[in-house]
Amino acid sequence: MQQKPLAFRMRPRTIEEVVGQQHLVGDGKIIARMVKAKQLTSMILYGPPGIGKTSIASAIAGSTKYAFRTLNAVTNNKKDMEIVAAEAKMSGKVILLLDEVHRLDKAKQDFLLPYLENGMIVLIGATTSNPYHAINPAIRSRCQIFELKPLTPNEVKQALTHALEDAERGFGGLNIKISDEALQHFAQGSNGDVRSSLNALELAVLSTDQADDGIIQIDVETAEECLQKKSLVADKDGDGHYDVLSAFQKSIRGSDVNAALHYLGRLIEAGDLPSISRRLIVIAYEDIGLANPQAGARTLAAIETAERIGFPEARIPLANAVIELCLSPKSNSAVLAIQAALDDIQKGIVGEVPDHLKDAHYKGAKELGRGIGYKYPHDYENGWVPQQYLPNKLKNKQYYQPKKTGKFEQALATVYAKLTRSK
Repeated sequence: MQQKPLAFRMRPRTIEEVVGQQHLVGDGKIIARMVKAKQLTSMILYGPPGIGKTSIASAIAGSTKYAFRTLNAVTNNKKDMEIVAAEAKMSGKVILLLDEVHRLDKAKQDFLLPYLENGMIVLIGATTSNPYHAINPAIRSRCQIFELKPLTPNEVKQALTHALEDAERGFGGLNIKISDEALQHFAQGSNGDVRSSLNALELAVLSTDQADDGIIQIDVETAEECLQKKSLVADKDGDGHYDVLSAFQKSIRGSDVNAALHYLGRLIEAGDLPSISRRLIVIAYEDIGLANPQAGARTLAAIETAERIGFPEARIPLANAVIELCLSPKSNSAVLAIQAALDDIQKGIVGEVPDHLKDAHYKGAKELGRGIGYKYPHDYENGWVPQQYLPNKLKNKQYYQPKKTGKFEQALATVYAKLTRSK
C-alpha cells in the first residue's frame, strides 16, 4: 500500500503537538481549555491553506478520544452525513471536520442543524473564506469562529525539524544532512504554509540520491527546486526576509522610488506576493494616509489585479502602486490620532457617554433622560451645531493633529481648525 504523504503523517496527534496557533491552542487559551474540560462546541476555523485547520481538528479528536470523521461540503453528499449522524447516535459524540464549509448547501445544512443543537456532532468547519461573509448565518450562529494565522518561519522550521527527527512518521530513520540555508528556505519560502514546506521537504528527500556513505545531502539549490521559489538572501535566523520588507516600507516612506523598486524586485523574485500585498496596503494608510486618501483604493485595486493575473505580469500593477506611494505626500496623522485615543482607553480614561448622546429609541428612555437636549446637526446651517460629544472626563481632548503635506489634508485641517474654534 502506498505510503501517505509526509504532511499527512506528521499531523499532530494531540493539542500539545500543534505547531503555531498558540493564541488558540496554547496553555490556557480557548481551544486548549475546551479540550481540557472536554466541553467542545462547534467551531469554524478560517485562514489561508496549509496553516493547520485540519491538524487542529485531528488534534482535538486525539486529545479527547472522540470519534473523528472528515467530509467535504462539496464532494460529500447528504448520505455521507447520515452515516456520521448514525455513528454519533451510537457513540454519543463525533467530531466532524467539514472542509469548504462555506459551500454547504441548504439540504445538508438543515440535516446537520439538529445534531449541532444537541451536541452529538461537534462540527469543525474549515474554510479559507471569511465566515462572516461566506457562511450561512444558521450555521455561523451555532459555531465559535476562530481565525488561524500563517505560521512564522520559526514555527514552520519547528515542524520540519520534527519531521526530520521522527523515526516513526517522518524521516528519522534516514541519514539526512540538510544545510541551514536549505532548512531556512523551506521555512521561509512557504509563506507560513506548513503543508507546502513539508511537501517540498519530502520531494527533496525522496528525489535526492544517497551518497556512497548513505547520506542524503540537501542544499539550498535542492530546496529552491523542490519549493519552486528562489531563496532570499537571509541569515540563519530568517531576519533577512524581514529586513527586505522593512527596507521596502522605509524606502517608500522616504520617497525613494529606485530603492523601493529594488526591494520590490527582491520580494518578487522570492515569489512573496502575500507579504508585498499586505505591506503595500499598510503603507497606503499608515504612511500616505490623508495626504493622498485615494492611494489606498488604488493600491488595493493594483493588489487585486496582481493576485488575479499572477506573476510575472503581477509585477506591473505592483510597480504602479509602489511608484505612486513613493511620490505621494506623506501623513501619519490618522495613525497617531487613533493610537492617542487607544492609549487613553487602555489607561482607563474613558468617562460616561453624555446623556444627550445615549440611545433614546426605547420605551422609558425619556424618563431616564436619554437623548434629551440632543441637537440634530442637519437642522442647522452648514449641517453643524456646537454641542459636547466626548465624555466629561475627555471633553477638551484633541487626538487628531493634522499635517499639511497634501492638499486633501490641508483642506481637512482648515475645517478642523474652524470647528475647533467654534466650540
